[in-house]
Amino acid sequence: MENTGMLERLYKISERGSTVKQEVIGGLTTFLAMSYIIFVNPSILGMTGMDKGALITVTCLTSALATIISGVWANAPFAGMGLNAFFTFTLVLGRGLSWETSLGIVFMSGVFFFILSLGGIREKIAYAIPMPLKIAVGGGIGLFITFIGLINMGLVAANPATIVGLGEMKLTTILGIIGLIVAIVLEIKQVKGGMLIGIVITTILGFVTGNIALPEKVVSLPPSIAPIAGKLDIVGAFKLSLIGPIFSFMFVDLFDTLGTLISCSRQAGIIDKDGKIEGFGRMLYTDVFSTIIGSVLGTSTVTTYVESAAGVAVGAKTGLASVVTGLLFLFALLFSPLVAVVPGYATASALVIVGVYMFKQVKDLDFGDLKTLFPCFIIIVMMPLTYSISTGLSLGFLSYILIHLITGDFKKLNITLIFIGALCLVNLLV
Repeated sequence: MENTGMLERLYKISERGSTVKQEVIGGLTTFLAMSYIIFVNPSILGMTGMDKGALITVTCLTSALATIISGVWANAPFAGMGLNAFFTFTLVLGRGLSWETSLGIVFMSGVFFFILSLGGIREKIAYAIPMPLKIAVGGGIGLFITFIGLINMGLVAANPATIVGLGEMKLTTILGIIGLIVAIVLEIKQVKGGMLIGIVITTILGFVTGNIALPEKVVSLPPSIAPIAGKLDIVGAFKLSLIGPIFSFMFVDLFDTLGTLISCSRQAGIIDKDGKIEGFGRMLYTDVFSTIIGSVLGTSTVTTYVESAAGVAVGAKTGLASVVTGLLFLFALLFSPLVAVVPGYATASALVIVGVYMFKQVKDLDFGDLKTLFPCFIIIVMMPLTYSISTGLSLGFLSYILIHLITGDFKKLNITLIFIGALCLVNLLV
């Protein structure tokens, strides 16, 4: 009873209409909903040449860190993890940068994020950007990571005649498709951890068919983070030519975080009558500190994760749920040998389904307003077609500004948006 009383004082559980049991269930649900990231994050970031074992440890540590900070400091039932696709496919594979320099870019974006957070500047920037563009960024990233998932599965491949085409139906591709079908059916049935189950079943089939070697042990101490921790190259990232990617990271994180916080906070009932989110400033600072610390440990930008909605949906309303989620990520470190053998075609199903979840928000666009719809469409299609989130974002923002300038609709523009457009132009030119 004494412990319950302490938890009550720390998290205002009854005041928010919840119970300790409800918060624990919510934390467990969020963990199951986003635990696939333990497999996916190392798989995607590992394509850059980073040590996969170290990435498994860092993924769990940064997820736990961001989530526990969110719970203890901001008293919010939200979890966090990184923008891995942007890091890998836009910076390292797209621009040919080293992963060390790319981590430096993540660090710099976090520092700029912190500066913009002072005095509420970041919130002002967020509110100055038209909502349709924010929606389009989420939809574009969803389409982009779905494309990556289909490539990892082998269902989509390069074709010299058509640029892309249907991939060869290898056994691994078939196993990936089976995992995707299992995962999507479970998600439709609202089974908790459906994506995780899909990954596990695909991996088991990989063992059975001899495509994956069994690990020597199931439980062990987590791999060392030494191969990637502290290896960020801040000096290499501090160049004019990399200003675009730094601000792109920052804006994508901002849109992603704001969208998740607003929707989940409304569902959790922690928005007041004036539309303000309780502890909003602390939630934003949590993102900032997690991103900076994550870059030093060796992972991409840490943002509030949309899967937090799963825990909120079953009743999580306080930071206790986040603490439970974070502790479960720490516990998962013991099973790193199992995580290390999971192949890319097994995690591909999670990328496809997360892409679907992110893309479905485009339903909120006004399809009757062509002046807004066109730049949104540019953002959405150009991210996968140019294989770059920052390029799609830049082209979309610039087209929005140009269309409204040419048509004389100046009331939809503001100084902040023009400034962002200038940064986008720099990004494209250099």
